[in-house]
Amino acid sequence: MSASAFACKTLQLLVIVVAALQVSLGQQPSTLLRLQRSKLAAEIDASGGMRGSGGNIMSLGASAGQMGTATYPSSASCLVVYNDGKYVFEKRDEQKIGSPKTKSTEGTLDADVLQQLKAILNSDDIKNLTALKPLQPPEGAQLMREAETMEVQISREDALQHFLAVKERFKTAAAGSSPVAAAPSTGLDTYLDNASAYRKSLNPLVKWFEGIEKKSKSSLKESKPQYCGAMTM
Repeated sequence: MSASAFACKTLQLLVIVVAALQVSLGQQPSTLLRLQRSKLAAEIDASGGMRGSGGNIMSLGASAGQMGTATYPSSASCLVVYNDGKYVFEKRDEQKIGSPKTKSTEGTLDADVLQQLKAILNSDDIKNLTALKPLQPPEGAQLMREAETMEVQISREDALQHFLAVKERFKTAAAGSSPVAAAPSTGLDTYLDNASAYRKSLNPLVKWFEGIEKKSKSSLKESKPQYCGAMTM
């Protein structure tokens, strides 16, 4: 075979491969929603020690999306919904450091359930929810005892909408005492919530997600971690 014939044959094969790849990519459904809820119970030094200034939960992982699984005991429930109604639900629990357990399941939403979700996502309450500010530990913070997060990414026609709602509970130092974790505390914990003004608006989405979580519980099977993680923006 001449060099020109070989080049022509190679080009034809390349065109076929590229065309096949384009078809394959075109058949992949686009993502409608990613939602991750994380819970963390701990006694983390928040007095400005090894975890940096304030020991805010934002410093627990390389990114905000990792903070629910960066320490233990912690759990994360993650859902990916595609525009055609297919979805993947993943559950991750880490009761012992370095030993996370991951389970997942897949399915297709009923038409009315998918329509309900789209109606919630297209509501003004959700559309108008802008970026939420990271929390700062309260004055005299000693320990962060609990944290809950809900990270949401919604695909819009013109862009991606993303927000991270965070609740934190802190042990704080008594008046006049040292802020170090071992010092006397007020006896009353301080609660913070960067989405307190939006909780009512978020309730329909939370309830919808909890319905999918409950439905998926019986079909979860052990799997490799894939969806519980940082949402790159």
